[in-house]
Amino acid sequence: MSNYRDNIILIGMMGTGKSTVGAHLASKLGYRLVDLDEQIVQQAGCSIPQIFAEQGEAHFRDLESLVLDKVLQESGIVLATGGGAVLRQSNCQCMLGHGQVVALVATAEEILSRVGEDQNRPLLAGGAKQRIEALMRERQDAYLFAQHQVDTTGKTVEQISAEILMRCRG
Repeated sequence: MSNYRDNIILIGMMGTGKSTVGAHLASKLGYRLVDLDEQIVQQAGCSIPQIFAEQGEAHFRDLESLVLDKVLQESGIVLATGGGAVLRQSNCQCMLGHGQVVALVATAEEILSRVGEDQNRPLLAGGAKQRIEALMRERQDAYLFAQHQVDTTGKTVEQISAEILMRCRG
């Protein structure tokens, strides 16, 4: 029987592989994948770009914290968070108390190649490369609280998953 401390919580900038790696890990472990952004969309009844446009980032962050707390009451999950979920200290503490937190990192070039053309990324509006580099500078210390860090640049999903499992279970 698993408990909530067995959860694996993936954090990191957009495009570092949280959703893709999360799906692979969940399948491998027999856990349920929970995508925090999908849960927020379900709760809000509209898309993330729509939340940002109509109610602002602050409202989105409030909703994100509420949904995060609710989701982490479960056990046996792999949670793929949104890139900004770490911007609130209370979210970081919640994550640390409910699983193994793994920060996925990648180079700006790798992130750009993965998400540069994605229209569902409101924080990339107005020049993806410049926004990615600015976000990386702004958030460079935001992921340091994680127990583990895995660089996903140039690695396959299988390689990344194996590295995460080695760190979290080893």
